[in-house]
Amino acid sequence: MKNPFKAFDDYFLDRINKKLKNKYFDFFFYNYTNIAGPGFLGILSVFMLVIGKRWIGSAAVEMVLALVISTIVAQILKRIISRSRPYWVSKNLNTYGIDLRDYSFPSGHTTAAFTVATTFSLYYPKMAALFIVMAFLVAVSRTYLAVHYPTDVLAGVIIGIIVGYVVHMYVYDNLLNWL
Repeated sequence: MKNPFKAFDDYFLDRINKKLKNKYFDFFFYNYTNIAGPGFLGILSVFMLVIGKRWIGSAAVEMVLALVISTIVAQILKRIISRSRPYWVSKNLNTYGIDLRDYSFPSGHTTAAFTVATTFSLYYPKMAALFIVMAFLVAVSRTYLAVHYPTDVLAGVIIGIIVGYVVHMYVYDNLLNWL
């Protein structure tokens, strides 16, 4: 079956990975992408549960709960769909020495970034633009670094927003009532 999104992916992968390339973006995106990685988010989650709850209350617990759920959803989809990463398929991409062994669809970093951004935007709407811009930069970084196709990133955006919203609107309060 032919991929109906191939032209979209090819167009934006070329524009983001090749045409935007410069030494400043190389440095920025290579380092910035890690704010949505498992290491940083693991530390942030522990910090939020231990210390953050005093400052921001239930937003801390809700963020961690939403992250766990969105990560599970993303990992299940990665295993079911088993999409190759762009640099496994195309040899002329700027790869920055990154060599990941898992699959591409959806972007886990983007899923996590938009899960956190959605959760905090719902609690702190005056800061929503900042949270969304931060998550958007993570999303761009994943294609810039050639570890994800643009459609992988879009799927991560959708999953992150939906899970963040559903946990905020339905899951968290019902879980507290159940406990």
